[in-house]
Amino acid sequence: MLQAPSPNHELLAGIWFAIEGLFLIFYVVLDGFDLGIGVLSLFMRKDVRPQVMMSSISTVWDANETWLVVLGGTLFGAFPLVYALLLRALYIPVIAMLFGFIFRGVSFEYWELARRKSVWMWAFGLGSAVVAVSQGYILGGLLGGMNVVHGHFRGGLFAWFTGFATLVALGVVVGYVLLGTTYLIMKTENKVQAVLFPAAKVAAIALFIVAALITLLTPLRYEWAARRWLTVPGLFEFGLLPLVASLSFWRLFKALGQRRPYAPFAWTLGIFLSSFLGLGITIYPYIVPDTYTVTAAATGSETLIFMLAVVGLFIPIMIAYNAYLYVTFRGKTGAGGYQGP
Repeated sequence: MLQAPSPNHELLAGIWFAIEGLFLIFYVVLDGFDLGIGVLSLFMRKDVRPQVMMSSISTVWDANETWLVVLGGTLFGAFPLVYALLLRALYIPVIAMLFGFIFRGVSFEYWELARRKSVWMWAFGLGSAVVAVSQGYILGGLLGGMNVVHGHFRGGLFAWFTGFATLVALGVVVGYVLLGTTYLIMKTENKVQAVLFPAAKVAAIALFIVAALITLLTPLRYEWAARRWLTVPGLFEFGLLPLVASLSFWRLFKALGQRRPYAPFAWTLGIFLSSFLGLGITIYPYIVPDTYTVTAAATGSETLIFMLAVVGLFIPIMIAYNAYLYVTFRGKTGAGGYQGP
């Protein structure tokens, strides 16, 4: 018979839920823009030189992906039930994501050495698109809930492939493109930068439409979301965040209209942060909606304490390293590559 969790265990599980959320935010923001640049490369005209796009991320993209490795490793240690469930229920998009990472990594290295760079540029963009779409389906499949009976997944191999998950996947791709475009605006100048402002507006409009549809459909489709959003106190907790996101969208469109180089990326971050905060508030105390609570899915308290002591030492080091990297390579990128601060 299962024993009631102790208050200390509930606290530790809640702390690790917050830490996993922090890792996820770091990954999405940092790796999101270079994935977005990869997807953007499939659609941009030749007046944006591939050298500029690739050079803008060449110094940071490997470090960005480190957060996904940390997220996966700590998820396995802190919430093994969730880790096992995700691999079982979302096997196809997870494997597709991993192959996409391999494909884009090989393409990036070959692009630097190849004579026919356009082939490898296209391959890099395709790999980035596969990763972005796969992550969208993983998120959509997670939000859609899992058919779990006595701790075992009973859904089909393609249970994750739904209309709602497809809409979420589209939102992830468009969001990454917006991050990538606004990042490039910040890193480029003159003719290249001028071309990117209209592209960012298109991406922002598309993201606003998709985000609004997801926000409207989620409580209509899923009872757990309706209970959380449309009842007190969840109504007050969640109600402010769409206003923050809407304000960020408004400021983003205004900054793009004024052709400001740095503000668009900052307001795009505001959109992403408010969205992730809303996601966390919505699903908590569940970690898998209507399936596993944070406390029930967490491993033993001793393991959580040990992981907290070990990982807690590395979190500030990783943050400091990433900050140092971006400060060091804060300069503009031109046709000849990185230009320096």
